[in-house]
Amino acid sequence: MKKTILFIHGMFQNPKSWAKWQSFFEANGYETIAPAWPLHEGEPSDLRNNIPAGLGDLRLQTIVDHYANIIQGLAEKPIVIGHSVGGLIVQLLTKKQLIKAGVCISSVAPNRMLAFDWGFFKNSITIANPFAGDEPFIMTPEAFHGSFANTMAETASNVAYGEFATHDSRNVLRDCMLEAGEVDLDIPHVPLLFVAAQEDQICPAELNEKNANSYKDEGSKTDYQMFPARSHYICGEPGWEEVANNVQQWINTNA
Repeated sequence: MKKTILFIHGMFQNPKSWAKWQSFFEANGYETIAPAWPLHEGEPSDLRNNIPAGLGDLRLQTIVDHYANIIQGLAEKPIVIGHSVGGLIVQLLTKKQLIKAGVCISSVAPNRMLAFDWGFFKNSITIANPFAGDEPFIMTPEAFHGSFANTMAETASNVAYGEFATHDSRNVLRDCMLEAGEVDLDIPHVPLLFVAAQEDQICPAELNEKNANSYKDEGSKTDYQMFPARSHYICGEPGWEEVANNVQQWINTNA
């Protein structure tokens, strides 16, 4: 029986962002699924032009429960790969003992963990801005290039924006810093891999390393890899194949 990999996207993306990764892992013998967050189904351009009703009210716990229900309907526990907030969701599903192994790529960290990095604070405050209420955060091509795909040329970033970017709920990021984003880092857990991007302006490499090092159970497997000259868009920018190949090697060994 083939092992199943479940992909979880982060904010400002939807399952379309995982298409190349799904093809890569399916070609290497895995079953893959990439369910959307609630209110994230469809073409990203359509989601930008017709913002789903209620998007600004979407909460982190709703998304976690959504994936927990999907996993409980599978024949066996999956390997789960998540990007950004998806990486935090991997850790929350680990806490629930629902997965076989987890890969957290450019992950939001649990337990109000911070990095003393200007890009991190600027982007976090801009998105979570409490004065904006429940209005969705509107991702623009300029913001996408400046913070999400900052290692790419502007023209290439604009193409990626057009094909893959979505708007999103500020409440999801706010919740990441509250009780919904808490994980017990002292208990045994399934193998976890943290993958960081050196030039990430949203979830800096130092925060990913800090997150990985915060898991304290000596009998559990926790690994960390950092890729140079990569942005938060590490899963889609040129060179994504190297990242996917390293993740596959780690999965082959640990799951």
